[in-house]
Amino acid sequence: MSLQTRIESLIQRLASEFKVIHEQVGTLARLSTTDKTSLVAAINELRAQFDKLANAALIDDANAAGITTTFSASRITSLLDALKADLLGGADAAFDTLKELQDAILKDQTGIAALLAAVDRRVRFDAAQALTADEQAQARQNIGAVAAAAIGDPETDFVPVFEAALSGA
Repeated sequence: MSLQTRIESLIQRLASEFKVIHEQVGTLARLSTTDKTSLVAAINELRAQFDKLANAALIDDANAAGITTTFSASRITSLLDALKADLLGGADAAFDTLKELQDAILKDQTGIAALLAAVDRRVRFDAAQALTADEQAQARQNIGAVAAAAIGDPETDFVPVFEAALSGA
């Protein structure tokens, strides 16, 4: 094999590898930067944007309502502490977690039984109840309803009554 053949073979191999690399890198037109004249120019543009961000005040404890600023970690912690205090409302330390509340409820079922008994005495709309006549009357009064006996037979056909009234009977 001659030297010329070897050099041509090398050039063809280099060209083939260059095409693969070029396809992987892509063209400058596909850059999302404004400056697409060269890769160095695009990198410099990105560097300028990073420098601008690095100098920006991203933490603003007075007003973090925008999308470009945030509260500092200490400000967020103090807000969470204030929220926790509001939620607890001065609750005793023995009852300031859900687990402690659960344990207290499970330990003393008399309070729960009393609550359930009170709730059971409320008029339900999701299930049938056995109420005394006095309880039914009170429930109707509370919601402004009348007793079934007060409205008569709901199955009455009023057409014959109307026709009789028209004919004067």
